[in-house]
Amino acid sequence: MAGGYGVMGDDGSIDYTVHEAWNEATNVYLIVILVSFGLFMYAKRNKRRIMRIFSVPPTEETLSEPNFYDTISKIRLRQQLEMYSISRKYDYQQPQNQADSVQLSLE
Repeated sequence: MAGGYGVMGDDGSIDYTVHEAWNEATNVYLIVILVSFGLFMYAKRNKRRIMRIFSVPPTEETLSEPNFYDTISKIRLRQQLEMYSISRKYDYQQPQNQADSVQLSLE
């Protein structure tokens, strides 16, 4: 009975063909691919839960450092206030002339 799965031959060796080995290997690969796909779908749906596991809680040293975006917004606010004060000083120094303004009249 040649070609049978796991059949003992006359000399005591197992008759194991390449075709049967290929079938077993493809079954293992198929299981690995299906498990990987399942894990990928789980990770896609539960990304926040997984990232929370791997995230490191902030220490006191990092909390004492100023936030970069907070400092940038404070710098921008300071620059805007400086430009506003400069423009107000310029407006007070320049006398308001009637020639600067435009008069519209309806005829």
